[in-house]
Amino acid sequence: MYPLAAQPVGQPSLMLIVAIIIALGVASQVVSTRYRVPSVLFLILAGVAVGPKGLGIVTPEAFGGALSTIVGLSVAIIVFEGAFHLHIDKLREAPSAALRLVTVGALISFVGTAVAVRFLLGAEWGIALVVGALLVATGPTVITPILEVVPVRRPVAAVLETEGIVNDVTAAVLAVVVFKAVAAQEVRPGDFVGAFAERIGIGLGVGILVAVILWYVLAHVDLSPQNAPQNARLITLAGAVMAFAMADSIAAESGVAAVATAGIILGNVDLPYQDDIEEFKGDITLIVLSFVFIALAALIEIETLIELGLSGIAIVVIVALVLRPFLVFLSTIRTKITTREKLFISLVGPRGIIPASVATLFAIELAVLAEEQGRPALAAQADILAGTVFLVILVTVVFEGGLARKIAEYLNVLPMRILIVGAGKVGRSLAERLEDRGEDVLLIEKDQDIVETARAEGFTVEHGDGTDSQTLRHAGADNAKIVIAATADDDANLLVCQLSKTQFDVETVVARANNPDNVKPFEELGVRAISSSDATAWAMDNVIERPALANWMTELGRTGDVQEIEVTAEDIVGMTIEELDDELPNGVLIALVGRDGENRVPEQDLSIEYGDHLTFLGHTDAVRDALQRTHPHD
Repeated sequence: MYPLAAQPVGQPSLMLIVAIIIALGVASQVVSTRYRVPSVLFLILAGVAVGPKGLGIVTPEAFGGALSTIVGLSVAIIVFEGAFHLHIDKLREAPSAALRLVTVGALISFVGTAVAVRFLLGAEWGIALVVGALLVATGPTVITPILEVVPVRRPVAAVLETEGIVNDVTAAVLAVVVFKAVAAQEVRPGDFVGAFAERIGIGLGVGILVAVILWYVLAHVDLSPQNAPQNARLITLAGAVMAFAMADSIAAESGVAAVATAGIILGNVDLPYQDDIEEFKGDITLIVLSFVFIALAALIEIETLIELGLSGIAIVVIVALVLRPFLVFLSTIRTKITTREKLFISLVGPRGIIPASVATLFAIELAVLAEEQGRPALAAQADILAGTVFLVILVTVVFEGGLARKIAEYLNVLPMRILIVGAGKVGRSLAERLEDRGEDVLLIEKDQDIVETARAEGFTVEHGDGTDSQTLRHAGADNAKIVIAATADDDANLLVCQLSKTQFDVETVVARANNPDNVKPFEELGVRAISSSDATAWAMDNVIERPALANWMTELGRTGDVQEIEVTAEDIVGMTIEELDDELPNGVLIALVGRDGENRVPEQDLSIEYGDHLTFLGHTDAVRDALQRTHPHD
């Protein structure tokens, strides 16, 4: 820790500054929720507003030498919280994409960024490599707020979350190793590898040790029945901070690896009071995230960013629009991630707290070295280091973070969350068809053997009893638009439907009725029930009487599709069917128009009214484009 500086005359007290930062942080979170824009955008803007170039409330002198320690401990809590939510089940959803993104993708980002900084800004190779290492990281500090307001499919979220956690660790450690070599004027590849492995090893060791101790204390020690949840939360928080401090005192930046390791382990074991711990950590993280983003944003030197000029802008373009898409598409080859989702991942990779905090500390150390060693050129390199990192962070957070939801809506990657209770043959077959249409499908199954079978086939499955409200809540029933009860037990299906309707207010609930006599009880609940025997009879009748249509229907959601929507686009109200048909893409027809509870094949001169139900039939992509034209996202 640096010695605390004296409080400058006329400067607000540190207590008032901290209070202002927390108040702005909470306000940013509220505005973020209201407008569904990631909070990091408002936090950055708030930091600039109260910084030296704004109101002058938050300045470097305000914290003395304590800022680095405050930022370090805050980062520890943020990384731990993100790692705690990185469940193994998520990694199974896109394992190959996530693995390639944090290995091959990280290497491409590191080398490509370093080369760009070296030749566009004229930086020394050592400084260019430090910048390249720092800008590998995205991090949970920016990804988590984005995913809270942009509910993409689970495989896409898993890729982004895994990349954020893992690359935060590797980027911080790699940057420190390279920087130490630069500061010592020694650049030997062998030293890099050894120092990198040493810090990762220390972090893993300390993280595992702390996780084991915390698990034992929480699982086997009486924490007092009256205050057990509160004590569990406090013990977990203390453990995360201790893991960071212990590892960092052994080797710089190994603390990030330690808290990430401890968080992943504890988040994937059967931990008592886990829900209480998650809720508490979320609140603490909100506070420290606000503090760190606002404090560091206030320290951005606008002049340093301006001095980078067009070369600095070119670096941002290369990092965000050249290297990022290249490494994403390379890492997601032969995966279930769609082309639109690959574009979304490519365009949403803002850099976060780790690069900002580490770059700030490095720039300070370089400035000190330049003065001590009489190397003025080193001070210029410090400006390149800090300026480039902050410029990339600022631009990517503002444009990629702030516009993340708009990007998702434009690319049409916001899926309809669908829960299917029952991962048997019926549930898996339905899930396959829905996923082929790009929907976000989660299967719930209590039979472990069936769970493993479904996972082996590539489905996302939650192990649990779908008739239990806690299982449904954990699976995301609060945000689901559709719940499907597809088990072989009608009693279980009926209970799933009751819970979905009464406790979670799900918009659409569909049930499988194994016994045709049970269709009526489902319908009395307001649930659409499909009788297994009737459905089989209908399918066989279609094959006999309408073979061409029956064959085409089997391809629904793949090469062809049929979708019904309610007209909500004001600009098409009053159009005739013929006029709307001219605006729709080739390969799609308006098959039916529903109005006042009646459906009919439309005449060309029929005028469209607000609230009409249009049924589109045609090629899958053409149907999707027609839906977007007539029923745009909010």
